[in-house]
Amino acid sequence: MNEEAKIHDAACHCGRVRFRVRLAGFDTIRRCTCSYCRMRGAIAVSAQRDDVAFVAGEDNLSLYQFNTGTAKHYFCRTCGIYTHHQRRSNPKLFGINVACLEGHGPFDFPEVVVMDGVNHPSDTSSGPRVAGVLRFVASE
Repeated sequence: MNEEAKIHDAACHCGRVRFRVRLAGFDTIRRCTCSYCRMRGAIAVSAQRDDVAFVAGEDNLSLYQFNTGTAKHYFCRTCGIYTHHQRRSNPKLFGINVACLEGHGPFDFPEVVVMDGVNHPSDTSSGPRVAGVLRFVASE
């Protein structure tokens, strides 16, 4: 694990899948416009694969892959919560569902960058493209 970052405890909704992830911060939070992420609606933060350690329930994860099969999306087979995915654009990175991080959630971030996953950088020569920004404004 990277030594300069903070360790966060994480779990699915039912708690059967538990893991720890070391993050240098939340500057990599994002959503995506690809067909799967658009329906899933989660906000993910990037972590190095080696910075994720499962404490319990790794055998309770189910895997979903589509299209090229490069990205690997994991979710708890008991409660169905998406916990993380191995990124297609960089398979050395996991996208971690921020809602699974203890003490954090998707509404902690007033703005979240939305990446263009429909025109994925692996399919085009243009590289990653921002599709927009998702904003959350809490009511008073």
